[in-house]
Amino acid sequence: MTMIVLPGAHRRTPVAVGACLVSFAAFCLAQRAAHVSMIDVMVYRAEGATVRAGGDLYALRATAAGLPTTYPPFAALLFTVLTLPDAVTLRLLATAGNLALLVVLVRLSLKLVGHARVETAWWVAAGAVWCEPVWATLRYGQINLLLAALVLWDLCRRPADGYGRWAGAGLGLAAAVKLTPALFPVFLLATGVTARLRGGDGRPWLRHAQGAATAFAGATLLAAAVLPYDSWRFWTDMVFRPDRAGHAEETANQALRGVMARLLHTPDPGALWVLSVAVVAALGLSVAVAAELRGRRPWAVCACAVTALLISPVSWTHHWVWCVPLVLLLWTHGHRAAALATALVFCSYTPWWVPHGPGRPELHESGGQLAVSALYGGAAALFLVLAWTSLPRPRLRSEPGQAVTKE
Repeated sequence: MTMIVLPGAHRRTPVAVGACLVSFAAFCLAQRAAHVSMIDVMVYRAEGATVRAGGDLYALRATAAGLPTTYPPFAALLFTVLTLPDAVTLRLLATAGNLALLVVLVRLSLKLVGHARVETAWWVAAGAVWCEPVWATLRYGQINLLLAALVLWDLCRRPADGYGRWAGAGLGLAAAVKLTPALFPVFLLATGVTARLRGGDGRPWLRHAQGAATAFAGATLLAAAVLPYDSWRFWTDMVFRPDRAGHAEETANQALRGVMARLLHTPDPGALWVLSVAVVAALGLSVAVAAELRGRRPWAVCACAVTALLISPVSWTHHWVWCVPLVLLLWTHGHRAAALATALVFCSYTPWWVPHGPGRPELHESGGQLAVSALYGGAAALFLVLAWTSLPRPRLRSEPGQAVTKE
């Protein structure tokens, strides 16, 4: 991957940092004026307290909204540290941590797309904090920036960075906390198998997938040892109940299931959704694998990310922080119009333009409202099409992030 480094960048960095801090300060003031609840971090705190008290994790109903536990038990183990500070301090720490993670995510995204100007990360973070998925992540005190950073940290590293020793650790831990990132190890496995079938060396991808599986299994088994009852309940029952997270048709659900529920005016799209997920998963993974084998790792990673968001039963708007690397990829690879259009979609807060709230009005949307409430998913689908049409002809390579083809 070619890194672009321009001289004199260090002289511009303080200005970029200052602009970013000003933007972050304005953001914090705006969130305070909006009286954000940071309700999700309070749920995480309640989960940690339940673990410490030896309570029933999946019988928990936290906060005044009565929100349930939806993550695997390993997440609740990690959340025990959130019980140490008081609620006010926790909200401050969660905000500061997420702002720092946004800078990390932008930096990793720039590394992914091959752009090494240090000050660029600060300028991009200054603007990205105002896009709807990032705003919502901080509004609720969510962990999406952390999970995306873990995934990118894992996939951006090369052998010289200790890639072989820690390969898959970030992916496995992210999937153990929240299941959506589990598609990335599947992508690596599919890439390694495909490389072998084409006569190439698929071992690097297979080792990476094995590392992710090992990290996931280790974290999950640790949770099972500490929380055997909760682990049994989650993996045999709760994991099959996507409605615990909320109604499928809610406008905040930008997954394929949410789009179809609104389109069909039904809370349960049923078998049609299952069939659609199978098709989208196959097509999305095909694009990701083809991009990886042809030396286009940035396209492969983003294709896998949007595919995971589309096929997940629930992908709330704050899950779509992957719009940050998506826009950077399109911009740095010459698709400026597509980058601007994608940025506009995720910065215009379109899912909230349609009726939503009590009474489930999303089940009665008009044609125009349906289109507006499906723009995140539509942008993801168009990206997959663009990724496929932008792929170069195959060439012979065997290193992850490089092309692998038969001679």
